Amino acid sequence: MRLADHAAGLAVAVLGACFLSACSIPGDEATESSPFACVPAQSAAESVAVDPIDSAPTPQLPVDVTSADGTEVQVTDVSRILAVNLNGSLAEIVFSLGLGDNVVGRDIATTFEQAEDLPVVTQAHDLSAEGVLDLDPSVVLVDSSIGPPEVITQLRESGVPVVSFEEAWSIEEIAPRIEVVAEALGVPEAGEQLIERTEAELASALDQVGAAGPSPRIAFLYLRGSAGVYLLAGEGSGADSMIEAIGGIDAGSDIGIEKFRPITSEALINAAPDVILMMSGGLESVGGVDGLVEVPGVAQTPAGRNRCVVDVDDGTLLSFGPRTGQIVVDLAARIERAG
Repeated sequence: MRLADHAAGLAVAVLGACFLSACSIPGDEATESSPFACVPAQSAAESVAVDPIDSAPTPQLPVDVTSADGTEVQVTDVSRILAVNLNGSLAEIVFSLGLGDNVVGRDIATTFEQAEDLPVVTQAHDLSAEGVLDLDPSVVLVDSSIGPPEVITQLRESGVPVVSFEEAWSIEEIAPRIEVVAEALGVPEAGEQLIERTEAELASALDQVGAAGPSPRIAFLYLRGSAGVYLLAGEGSGADSMIEAIGGIDAGSDIGIEKFRPITSEALINAAPDVILMMSGGLESVGGVDGLVEVPGVAQTPAGRNRCVVDVDDGTLLSFGPRTGQIVVDLAARIERAG
């Protein structure tokens, strides 16, 4: 799969100059033990289901929208929706609003059961104009994580309304994104209901995970072994928001990393994570935990020594949509605090 392009724009530039043992960050040796243990997933491939707020909302159309790229767009028909972006949040919102039956295609990050049989129209963060037009969409929803820009232009020139939104990579951005998507599709009342439910579930989740005791240092690693992509996440990656939500310390941010940086032994030792957080596909791509501890620096961290690794379905961890409250609860439940 691929979060690779939240990471890739940065990663491609940096990986050309830095490899696994280069680009060091000085640091001290990690401590010898950790007060945390990781609970295995019931199913590594398990994904949190999407629960529609309304089985059949009635869109009030037409709707005039100012797209995030400044383009004025009129939406007159939502019978054939294509909602695609890097983390799958747009499709998640559309289905949660009760318009899932109108969706004609998906991005590779949209993995929940209701959408799994839809044709995939993205490769990494790229769209094919021909592939999109073959689906005859009445409206296309994207954000700036999807491109290239010339494809968006081509779709608009072909007569397809394309509404672009700002990217969302934090819990705080979920409600505003639901609001603008619902308004663009002519179902603002369903949007209000979905926001109310989502915020209540998030509040409940944050209350549940507010455990007493020490805060785990958690490092999110984005790995794609077959592609030679080995990245440590930091501030602004999206993972930092989820880590903080469960009462953890984002180890990458704590040592000054922004977005993503190629992994080095020095960086991992300095970050000293108690827990390593990964996408399930990324863990699988390096041969599971046995392969992960062979990555330079991992075995020298408390997480590596204790094999404390939490993997979460690729399509849920950073989706930042209506399912996030449940994802927070499930993620917190995978980390046990001793004492």
